Amino acid sequence: MEQRKKYVIVVGDGMGDYPLEELNGKTPLEVAETPNMDRIASCHMGTVTTIPKGMEPGSDTANLSLMGYNPAKYHTGRAPLEAASIGVDLGQNDTAFRMNLVSIDRKDDGKVIMVSHSGGDISTAEARIIVNDLAAEFEKDGIRVFPGIAYRHLFVWNNAPEAIRTIAPHDYLGQDVSGFLASAEAAYIYPFVEKSWEILENHEVNIARRNNGKLSANSIWLWGQGKKPSMPLFKDCFGLRGGIISAVDLLNGIGLYLGLELIHVEGATGDIHTNFIGKGQEAVKVLDKLDFVFVHVEAPDEAGHAGKVDEKIKAIEYVDNMVLGTILDGLDKFDDYRIMVASDHYTPISMKTHSMDPSLFAMADKAELQGRAVEQSFNEKETIASGISYNEGYLLIKDFLGVAGC
Repeated sequence: MEQRKKYVIVVGDGMGDYPLEELNGKTPLEVAETPNMDRIASCHMGTVTTIPKGMEPGSDTANLSLMGYNPAKYHTGRAPLEAASIGVDLGQNDTAFRMNLVSIDRKDDGKVIMVSHSGGDISTAEARIIVNDLAAEFEKDGIRVFPGIAYRHLFVWNNAPEAIRTIAPHDYLGQDVSGFLASAEAAYIYPFVEKSWEILENHEVNIARRNNGKLSANSIWLWGQGKKPSMPLFKDCFGLRGGIISAVDLLNGIGLYLGLELIHVEGATGDIHTNFIGKGQEAVKVLDKLDFVFVHVEAPDEAGHAGKVDEKIKAIEYVDNMVLGTILDGLDKFDDYRIMVASDHYTPISMKTHSMDPSLFAMADKAELQGRAVEQSFNEKETIASGISYNEGYLLIKDFLGVAGC
C-alpha cells in the first residue's frame, strides 16, 4: 500500500533576534551551530509575517498563523486557548484571563517594579499550592481560578466588564507598572491584584523560596483575556490527521480547538530543561498513524525574555541537534516527507519581549535533502536576502502542504 506523505513543522519559539554587540554584531542564530537548520535552509527559506498589523506580537497570534489560521479572523484572546488545554469549558458569557504568578518590588515611593514575569521561575508544585489558596479567596460572584503549569494559570470571570484593558507582564520587565495599575482600564482587575499581595507576601511557599535565595511569587497578573473562539478543524481545512507536541498550555489549547491530537512527552517543561530528544522521538513515532505533526519548543523564547544570550544560543542548538536532528534521522523510514523549521516571532535579547518583525522559516522535501550540501545558513539576514516573503503568514502552510486550506 502506498504510504502517505508526512509533514512536520518544528517551531523554535522566539528564535529570531537582533545583532548584539556582545556577539560582535551577530544574532544568536548566526552564532549557534545549526547544521540541520542550515541544510533545510539550503533548499528553501524566507520570511513570514505572523503578526497581522494592529495585533499584539504574541505566540498565540504567531502560531495560529503558522498553523494556517488568520489571527485577524479567529483570535479572541490568549487565555481562552489556554483554558481549553487545562480542560476548562468556557460558557458564552465567560471571559478567561491568563493569571501569571509574578515577582514584583513595591517601592516606598509607590512604584511597582516588574521583576519577573514567571515568579522567579516558580515550579508547578509550588505554584499549585499558591493557586489553590488564591482560589479559596477569589472564587465568588462568578470568579473561578484554575491551576496550570509553572507560573501560567487561569482566571475565569463570568460577565466580566467589557472595558478591561490589560498588559503582558513580560513586556514590562524591570519597569514600573504602577501607572497601569492606577489607570481606569485596570480599575476592574486591580482589587484582585492587590488582594493577592496580602495573601502571597508571607505565604509559606514564598517564605521557603526566600530562605533558599529565590524570588517570591508575590503577586498575580491578569492579562490576555478573551472569550471562547470558534475555528474550523485542521483536518477539514487541510485533509490531514494531525498532532501537536508542546509543553505550553497556549499551544495545546490551539491544538484542541483545531482538533489536533495532543502528544504528551515525559519531561517536557517549556524551558531550557525540557526533554528535547523526547520531543523529536515522539514526533517520529506519532507519524506512524498521523500525517502531520507540529512540534513547538519554548526554550529560546524564555531565554530571550530573560535576556540570557548564552542560554538562547544553547537553546537554539538543542532545537537543531536534539529535536530537528532526531526528527530528520527518524523520517528516513518514510517514503516521502516535507519538513519546515520556523521561528514564530522574534524575541530580541535587547527588548526582552516580542517584536513585530517578520519572522523566518525554511522548508524542504525528502528528495531535496538527500545528499544536499549546506550552502546557506538559517538566520535573519539570509532569510531576508532570499527575497521570499509571506506578508500574510497564514498562507505559508498552504504552500507547505500543497493544499488550498480554509
